[in-house]
Amino acid sequence: MGSKSDLPVMQEAADILKELNVEFEINVVSAHRTPQLMYDYATSAREKGINVIIAGAGGAAHLPGMTASLTTLPVIGVPIKSSNSIDGWDSVLSILQMPGGIPVATVALNGAKNAGILAASIIGAFDKDVADRLADYKKSLEHKVLESAKTL
Repeated sequence: MGSKSDLPVMQEAADILKELNVEFEINVVSAHRTPQLMYDYATSAREKGINVIIAGAGGAAHLPGMTASLTTLPVIGVPIKSSNSIDGWDSVLSILQMPGGIPVATVALNGAKNAGILAASIIGAFDKDVADRLADYKKSLEHKVLESAKTL
């Protein structure tokens, strides 16, 4: 995430990855305030065993795109409605409108939970255990909806 103030949003990605028993790390890496750290993190991520990067950022939201420009790993961008944001639209558009050749998967504004689920889906494409846990999670969503419908 670009700032510690993004943690309340990004915690949702951590929570779902924990629930799915997918290993993760969480860091503050700012594209603007710590560009060398961002560069080092992105270029060494694969060597560290990272399979997917979830990058949350608000305002100008350059972290996901700049990270994607430095790695061949999948990058999922989480636009965050920050205190200096224009209702979050600046973050959404900064992450969504990437130039050809530098893709960033983009989830909804403050949609870190979906970023975690998407990361697990990507990993699950090659790891049956993760895929099975994700299938169980999605089945639980179905069960919750059916149970809530009974209460109407």
